[in-house]
Amino acid sequence: MVGVEAVGVSASGGVVPWVLSARSGEALRAQAERLAVFVSERGVDVAGVGFSLLTSRAVFEHRAVVAGSDLDALVARLGEVAAAPSRAVPEDGAGRGPVFVFPGQGAQWVGG
Repeated sequence: MVGVEAVGVSASGGVVPWVLSARSGEALRAQAERLAVFVSERGVDVAGVGFSLLTSRAVFEHRAVVAGSDLDALVARLGEVAAAPSRAVPEDGAGRGPVFVFPGQGAQWVGG
């Protein structure tokens, strides 16, 4: 069985990522709010939660990652996701298209 340390999540401190995804922006915000309430009501292992979110959840179109070194920081960041406004890009994908970069003399790159 793959352990928490095997995927780079430290159980003994450091920054832990919590990965969220949902089918819509509204669902993502609701998921962040529900997770914040759930973990706030219980004493959870932040590395264990991060591992579970990373390895056992489906990946959908709308995603967010919060990172923190303790439960309070992670809950605060989940609150920020829950309160975030909708994206400027419509959820139906309208307005998205290919992007082309024409490398040349490097002027399009910072410091180029």
